[in-house]
Order: sequence, then C-alpha cells, then structure tokens
Amino acid sequence: MTIRTSYFALASALAVAASPVAAQDADTLREELAQMRADMAAMAQRMDALEAELAEAEAEATAATAQASAAVAVAEAAKAEAVAAKAEASEGASIAFKGMPEIKDKGGWSFKPRGRLQFDAGIVSAPDSTGREDGFGSEARRARLGASGDMPGGFGYKFEFDFAGGDLTVTDAIISYEAGDAEIMVGQLNTFQGLEELTSSLHTSFIERSAFTDAFVFERRVGVAVEYGSGDVLLQGGVFTDNMANLSNKNWSADGRAVFMPKLGDTQIHLGGSVHYSDLESGSTVRYRQRPLVHFSSERFVNTGNLDATSEFGIGTEAAFISGPFHAAAEAYWQNVRIPGAMDNPTFFGGSIEAGYFLTKGDTRGYKGGKFDRTKPANPVGEGGMGSLQFNLRYDRLDLSDAGIVGGTQDGYMASLVWKPTDYTMLLANYGRLEYSDAVFAAASGLRDYGVDTFAMRAQIDF
Repeated sequence: MTIRTSYFALASALAVAASPVAAQDADTLREELAQMRADMAAMAQRMDALEAELAEAEAEATAATAQASAAVAVAEAAKAEAVAAKAEASEGASIAFKGMPEIKDKGGWSFKPRGRLQFDAGIVSAPDSTGREDGFGSEARRARLGASGDMPGGFGYKFEFDFAGGDLTVTDAIISYEAGDAEIMVGQLNTFQGLEELTSSLHTSFIERSAFTDAFVFERRVGVAVEYGSGDVLLQGGVFTDNMANLSNKNWSADGRAVFMPKLGDTQIHLGGSVHYSDLESGSTVRYRQRPLVHFSSERFVNTGNLDATSEFGIGTEAAFISGPFHAAAEAYWQNVRIPGAMDNPTFFGGSIEAGYFLTKGDTRGYKGGKFDRTKPANPVGEGGMGSLQFNLRYDRLDLSDAGIVGGTQDGYMASLVWKPTDYTMLLANYGRLEYSDAVFAAASGLRDYGVDTFAMRAQIDF
C-alpha cells in the first residue's frame, strides 16, 4: 500500500465519521436562526411602540411650547399695559411731601392737608403793688387744621379752623381765581396791613408780632380782594365787612398795600406801605389795648378803654432786607379815630425795629411774595446737622395817648433765640422788658411808670 493510498483511506474514514456531527450542528444553527428571527421581530415591534410613544411625546412637547409661548405673550402684553398705566398715572397724578402729602393731577386738581400746633408757656413779673395777676402761664396758642389746593380753570381754595382754647373758630375760608399775574380772592382772609401782620405766625422771629398789630385789631375779615404781582412789584387791595364771628353788621373797610421787593445780588430788599379805612355803623365803639408781649396773660397795662367812633383811618410804612445770615426790619403805623363830637380826633402810634443773625452756617431767613417765609435749615437734624439757630433783638413801641385820651405807652426791649431742628419744627425762647408810662394800673403811691418782665417759650410743629 502506498502512502497516497493510506492518506485516501484515512480521509474517507474521517469523512464518514464526521457526517453525523455536521448534521447535528445544522439543526442547532437553524434553531438559533429561528430564535434570532423571533427576537428581531419582537425588537422591531418594541421599536415601533417606542417610535409611537416618541411621536406622542413630541406632540405634547410642541403643544406645551405653544402654550408657554402664548403665556409669555400674555405676560409681555400685561407688562406693557402696566408700564403704560404707570406712565399715564405718572403724568396724571403726583404726590409731593411738604410737611404733609400734596396730591396733584393733570386735570388741575390738587389737595394738601394743613395745620399747626403752638404751645406757649412762661412767666410774667409785674410790680406787686399793681395788684395784677402775674407769674406762670401757659396755653395752646394755636391748634389749626385745614386744607388748601387748586381746581380746574384757575380756581383755588383754602380753609382752616382753630381749636385752641376749646372754641372752634374759622381763620381762613377763601375761594380764589388766578388770571395771569392777578389773583382774585373772596371769603375770610387777612387784610393788607403790613409786613409782619401778613407774615404767618409760623415764620415770625418773636413769640408775638409787633404790639400795634394786635392793639389796632388787625384781623381777618370777610370780603373780596385783588392781588397783582409782576417782577419786583406787588399790589394788594380789597373791600371787607367784619370778621365772620362778628357778622352781621354794617361795618365795612377798604385796605390797600404796595410793595417794591427787588433783589440786589444775594440781598433781598423790601419797601412797602399800606392804607386802611373803616366805616363803623352808628353806635359803634373801638378799644385799643395790648398785653405785655405774651398772649397767655390777660392783663393789659395800656388801654384806651371804649371810644365812640364813626370811622378809622390808618397808614403804615414797612422796610426790610435779608443778606445771608443777617436780616433787619422796621414798621410804623398811625391809627386815627374819628370820634363824634370831639374837638380833636386822636391818632395813636405803633412801630418796631428788629435785627437778627443766624449762628449756624448757611442759614438765611425765608422771604416770598412780599412777606417773610419759611426758614429751611441748611443742615437739619436727621441729616447730620443741628438745624438753624437764630438770635434776634427788637425795640417795640406802642403809644395810646393823644388828644386827651390817656391809654399809656409801652416800650418793649426784646430778645429771642429761635431753633429750627427741621423745616417744620421750631423751639423759641423770648425775653421782653416792657417799660410803661401812664399805665392804666397804678402801683404804690399812684405811680404809673414802671416795668414788667416777661419770659416765654414756644414749641411748634406744622404741616
């Protein structure tokens, strides 16, 4: 046997032996292929299901995105509307704080509450032999509430009530109309009788105004008035009846005032004059008298007593200037009374001169519209400062003796210290030495020439 034959025989034997194994592997392979086909079919079904779920999710996401876009659009529209409303509101109404809120709208309406509280306390020392009440005294000098503002068409209003002393009284009750540089006023208002009389009690440099303003019964009256102001010139005039509390009667008066108020650099100049005439109904009387500086004292050491009168005629002059921390002011007033049947009609006199200086840096006295106005501290309390501190001196004279009428004379020598912590608060201390001649109350041995000392303090707040 050859080698080739041997190999052939061996291969034949191996092929015969391998035939059953190959057949078995083919069956196994067919089973595995069948299983794979089944698995692939299941996978295909699962993929179809996942694609369906994905499509549904994408649809929901698209819908949600559309809703979100709509919501954003609505929000943007609402924001735009709110901005427009805010802009319209800003143009239509505004609120400013001047002690209290002042509300204004574009239609011409405005409203501001207003008021003041002034509490006074002090001591009056008179000679014991006069028998007059003196010593400590106090009072709520003013307790006012009211409002002021504008109305469409150039109209305005102001009303104020005073509750001090437990009685309700009307102070201001005014309807006004502006026409260019002129203003017409109807109602109860202050007549035009001098610088200090027209200066608010909130802005005076002493606890009370000059003696003649009270002695000659300067007061608010019901009437109609016109005020014209242009540049440095101010003209005021009106016709009045009586104070609202005293109506009705036949008394009437006419008052006028002219002011020249130029500003030379930083210096404010004030020059003015006033005239007053009143016609009194038959049987009327007048009485001129004055307290020793403070209002809480009921004593009057100068007093003409009741005088029969048919009319009054008064004339006044006034001057002032403000330069930085310094100011000075002077007034004089003559009041003539027509007494029926008298050989000579008396003319009484009052006047004052004062000077003041701010001890705090940057402060000056306020001035506006022909009268002293609010002092605004340059460094108020609450903003790192101490407020303003002002020292003032005054000489004040009142002469109620003339033509056989002996009402006495009062010469006042006064000093005051005014501290304003803020624009709307004030503490004031005032000393006055009142020298009397021909006083109506006699001291020991019939002496009518003597002096009275007064010291008083005021706490004030306004809005």
